[in-house]
Amino acid sequence: MNSTTQYYNQNAQQFFDSTIDVEMQSLYEKFLPLIPTGGRILDAGCGSGRDSKAFLDKGFQVDAFDASAELTKLATDLTGLEVTQTTFLEFQSEPATYDGIWACASLLHVPEEELPKTITHLLQFLKPHGLFYASFKLGNCSEIRDGKHYTDMTESNLESLFNEFKPINIELWKTSDQRANNAQIWLNIIVKF
Repeated sequence: MNSTTQYYNQNAQQFFDSTIDVEMQSLYEKFLPLIPTGGRILDAGCGSGRDSKAFLDKGFQVDAFDASAELTKLATDLTGLEVTQTTFLEFQSEPATYDGIWACASLLHVPEEELPKTITHLLQFLKPHGLFYASFKLGNCSEIRDGKHYTDMTESNLESLFNEFKPINIELWKTSDQRANNAQIWLNIIVKF
């Protein structure tokens, strides 16, 4: 178990409480209209299950996983889904299953050198012309902070990363952190394949 997973297991309730009510509507409004009505979404690194629940409430089919056993339990309780406890690289499903993959503030915990392999693994589960959403903290480093590994991204680094996979379209934009007393800027990306 890596230090990030260990951190989330030890601080699951605190993390859940600090993120469950964060306003996400502006992000949903960019992503969900691009998914077919009732389409299937994979919440990759689902954390509290907040986004999975929102997608379910809007009539989408959702599968979710997280590496943290403790967060998986909390997300299962919140959503009623059988949230799977697994890592990005260990996740398995039928190929070309999902209309969209949602990786909100989760891939940022993958070391930079492992991101291409991780994205390649996840993309096999995306349908043709499917959408991939991810978000990273704006910056240019890969390091352990507060007990968790972070890979921060610049706009050019993030665009270059996803351009390796020959996408049809990339949309990239910045948002401010919605948590109280947090001045973090986030980079968001929606990629169509």
